[in-house]
Amino acid sequence: MSVTKNTPDFPPLDALHSLAAAQHGDPFSVLGLHKHGNVPCLTVFRPDAAKVTVLSEDRELDLTEHPEVSGVFTGTVPDAPYRLRATSAAGHSWEFEDPYNFGPVIGEMDEYLLGEGTHQRIWKVLGAHPTTHEGVNGVHFAVWAPNAKRVSVVGSFNQWDGRTYPMRLRGATGVWEIFIPSLVEGDVYKYEILSNDGTVQPLKADPVGFGSQHPPENASVVRDIGGYGWHDDDWMSERSGHNDRTAPISVYEVHLGSWRRITAEGNRPLSYKEAAEQLVQYVADMGFTHIELMPISEFPFDGSWGYQPVGLFAPTIRHGPPHEFRDLIDAAHAAGLGVLIDWVPGHFPTDAHGLGKFDGTPLYEHADPREGFHQDWNTLIYNFGRTEVANFLISNALYWLEEYHVDGLRVDAVASMLYRDYSRKEGEWVPNVHGGRENLEAISMLQRANTITYGAQPGIMTVAEESTSFPAVSRPVDTGGLGFGYKWNMGWMNDTLSYIKTDPIYRKYDHHKMTFGLHYAFSENFILPISHDEVVHGKGSMLGRMPGNDWERFANLRTYYSFMWGHPGKKLLFMGCEFGQPEEWNHNAQLNWAAAAQPEHAGIQRLVRDLNTLYREHPALHMADCDPAGFEWIEANDSDASVFAWLRKGSGDVDPVAVVCNFTPVERTAYQLGLPSTGKWKEILNSDAAIYGGGDRGNMGAVTATSAPHQGQPASAEVVIPPLSAVFLTPDR
Repeated sequence: MSVTKNTPDFPPLDALHSLAAAQHGDPFSVLGLHKHGNVPCLTVFRPDAAKVTVLSEDRELDLTEHPEVSGVFTGTVPDAPYRLRATSAAGHSWEFEDPYNFGPVIGEMDEYLLGEGTHQRIWKVLGAHPTTHEGVNGVHFAVWAPNAKRVSVVGSFNQWDGRTYPMRLRGATGVWEIFIPSLVEGDVYKYEILSNDGTVQPLKADPVGFGSQHPPENASVVRDIGGYGWHDDDWMSERSGHNDRTAPISVYEVHLGSWRRITAEGNRPLSYKEAAEQLVQYVADMGFTHIELMPISEFPFDGSWGYQPVGLFAPTIRHGPPHEFRDLIDAAHAAGLGVLIDWVPGHFPTDAHGLGKFDGTPLYEHADPREGFHQDWNTLIYNFGRTEVANFLISNALYWLEEYHVDGLRVDAVASMLYRDYSRKEGEWVPNVHGGRENLEAISMLQRANTITYGAQPGIMTVAEESTSFPAVSRPVDTGGLGFGYKWNMGWMNDTLSYIKTDPIYRKYDHHKMTFGLHYAFSENFILPISHDEVVHGKGSMLGRMPGNDWERFANLRTYYSFMWGHPGKKLLFMGCEFGQPEEWNHNAQLNWAAAAQPEHAGIQRLVRDLNTLYREHPALHMADCDPAGFEWIEANDSDASVFAWLRKGSGDVDPVAVVCNFTPVERTAYQLGLPSTGKWKEILNSDAAIYGGGDRGNMGAVTATSAPHQGQPASAEVVIPPLSAVFLTPDR
């Protein structure tokens, strides 16, 4: 082969100096093959090379290193396909494709939608995608940084040197892209961003990255999220029935890092694949219908439990790569379980590698700390009014539903999003355009998110953790609502927990706390939550807040759970509560499974299992959870006895269920209970049964109602209500 050398007078010297200083904002105009006049000229920048050779057809051409700009190699070359070979000063050689010899990857329609800020599936375009482009394998990178002067991809593949692999700006979109040949899944990368004022920002993780390093390392990792072989077609076609307001929905909330650990292997948490077996089997056996996972999106600090995420598009690597998270979802669906994940669109942490001042400006957050800084959590608040930011969040919601077959999103801290003065004193917040406190931009974003996700993925559910009385949270957007499917009933939770921790002798003074929730129980589609927030920060465990001696504490908890499962509203229980874990939850350790094996705790666990079974098998207990026609008080005012009794009803020929609870340690041996019909009523659950740890007192399996009217009902029966217990009755057909 012939070897020739030559040096053209193109590109201009100032452009080369700018390139070598990592200041050039349009590297594709300098690097790669360009016509200078009619002469094809090639420019390569490899500061790690002493020599660069062009390999083209049957010849080799050594490029000439520029005499004034170290690392820049130039030469006139044939206008033909080529590869490059670089040789280091030590004589080491490697061949590679020139990234600057490839055209753009992002198409015109994607570019238009990105520029408009309405691309609903930005993950299809942004992020790092292993792909074949112009016949060559590699990775396409794209990131939104509209105020940057220069953006580069850096990683071990270029010694984290921002001078190499600067990206191409796609017009007015603010999106930078580059295709880098030969990179593969598993490569680690970040973005080096030069702001418009010439400041190099801290290296940034990819906002749309699909994988991350294991914390405390925080770079993004190239992950191929395509090609998973789902086996859940039947579930996906039927899931709307599982998530409907008329369905039994009983949710087991899980912090995957502390549900169960492998003590023989350094106390590590379960992998996604291990959870696909152990967690799924346990939840199904316990009779729950759904698993809710606390935030799965990648987060840097374990102590945030995932509620301060940095990688919104990356399932945390703590339990495995993305496909293994899909294994967990697939296994849950095979077992007939829906999966919800907690979604955090309200705020993000200030970690240097995160979204804060991403391109040197407050891009994702508000510039004014009165709008953009969350004082409670020392986090940054998204600028919901910026079209691209709102679209980023909505697209992320859709991403989890489409790419991972997640069945729903529980949206965290909605109240903090709805109000501009949330947790702020006067003068610390900015009113909306009408002078009010509502965050109109956040409201609009949530409405759009619900409209788009329900429209794109029918049958899913979205759930709002909203702690105020903001109206119509779970009502359709076209009637003025926020469009959520369900809302957590925080008022019910606060009132009933306040009641149950009170000594029974004083409960008659707080009787209203157990009945007040029925004044608004059907104003929203409610879920009754006993979540992780109720067993942390010094609140103790559910069992620990029960008054009395050991027997009374367990009996109180059994009665409370029975009250909850008999009450209108879907159910949610945090892990460990189902067996009455004695300690407060600790995210650094697994649940106290040794306690779960003790008889009293096993009794609580069996009761929860049976309550779930009862809830599923008796339509009156679930089909009208969100409908006032499904509830009727029998006795709401017997404060002296601390007794509550009510009917749950369905439609058509569904048998009603009568629930009666005694919240004192005094047995009611012949309590006259009004019932809607005469005849035999079966005792289908008694929380005082010996199998639950109770005294086995009750009604010998049934009571008989006579035609003696009582408590507004046409019939009545004498019922034994054991101390601190609940009894469920239904007609014996």
